[in-house]
Amino acid sequence: MPSGTGKQQLPDNSNSGALEGVRVLELGQLIAGPFCGQVLADMGAEVIKIELPGRGDPMRDWGQGEPVWWPVVARNKKCITLDVRSGQGKAIIGELVEKADIVLENFRPGTMEKWGLGYADLARLNQGIIMVRVSGYGQSGPYSSRAGYGGIGEAMGGLRYIVGDPSTPPSRVGISIGDTLAAMFAAIGALSALQFRQRTGQGQVVDSAIYEAVLGVMESTVPEYDQLGTIRERTGSILAKVAPSNVYPTSDDDMIIMGANQDTVFARLCEAMQQPELAKDERFSTHVARGENQALLDDMISAWSKGFTADDLLALLEQHAVPAGRIYRAPDMLKDEHFIARESIVEVEHPKYENLKMQNVFPRLSATPGSVKWTGPALGEHNGEIYRELLGYSDSDLERLNKDGII
Repeated sequence: MPSGTGKQQLPDNSNSGALEGVRVLELGQLIAGPFCGQVLADMGAEVIKIELPGRGDPMRDWGQGEPVWWPVVARNKKCITLDVRSGQGKAIIGELVEKADIVLENFRPGTMEKWGLGYADLARLNQGIIMVRVSGYGQSGPYSSRAGYGGIGEAMGGLRYIVGDPSTPPSRVGISIGDTLAAMFAAIGALSALQFRQRTGQGQVVDSAIYEAVLGVMESTVPEYDQLGTIRERTGSILAKVAPSNVYPTSDDDMIIMGANQDTVFARLCEAMQQPELAKDERFSTHVARGENQALLDDMISAWSKGFTADDLLALLEQHAVPAGRIYRAPDMLKDEHFIARESIVEVEHPKYENLKMQNVFPRLSATPGSVKWTGPALGEHNGEIYRELLGYSDSDLERLNKDGII
């Protein structure tokens, strides 16, 4: 077995996990909706992803050189094809809704209503249905009908402005963080709505907007301006007024990130530096003082850290219980003993990619842990199972629907 992963033999398509027994219909495409579906499927929900015949989700073709994103974002899902825009397709969706707990979609607001599949339509079929809606600006308000992508939500939510070096224009994080944040808030909303339905039998709409998901993790940026008139700016590798917390050089040209901004931790760092008096120096003795003298303190620590190799520096900091670590890329993760011990990255079977590695299921539940049961399926791979076994269609029914372009 290659280092860095735990080998997972993929079992049959039976569900297990904390959400076993919950059925989700996933419509929509790309990231914001499907990542929410991935989270729910990882925890054991039966997620039935519905794609247009012959086309499918564009994520099937996304990736850096090879379309290896699809096996992750569609893992543990059952994929069927259905033209939901047709009258027959709408009727079939209705049959599925009657047997479902959650309908998940991330189209532009109004699209589902145009197809006759808005929440009011679904609730007439299933009073307990939970409709999870992920969009750029939410289901209401003057911007709701606008097309909204993750990057725009990141900008409007305040994240883009503070990411990057102050000498450059705002940077992006490097992943689709706006989409995934909205998806995770949507998953939290879905679980909350399930708990409410368990008490009352009543379904509801979960409205997760990308810009609000970003806004929700923006810490104290709003009250800082509201009460102090302060606008947080781009600060590169530091967080302004929080020190020491930065990237520091080593003698072997590595970079170590270190966080010692709490008083007690800073005192331990001073011991490691063999300069315990710094912890009582009025320039550095409090959180506020260290913030005011951030640049000076970072220069002092950098001059000290350059005297060590990365390995020796990390060993010394660990000895003094000072949080520190390397800045990892994928190769570093694959060989790290902690990643290996916890199986943070798993190796899974795939019909095309040998020894395909991907991140495991998080968070970890002690009694009902999730797992990667299978990777993103082929287009329409589960048509037979869903249409025959769940809806009771015959072979002739499927032949007709296929011939008519419905599935």
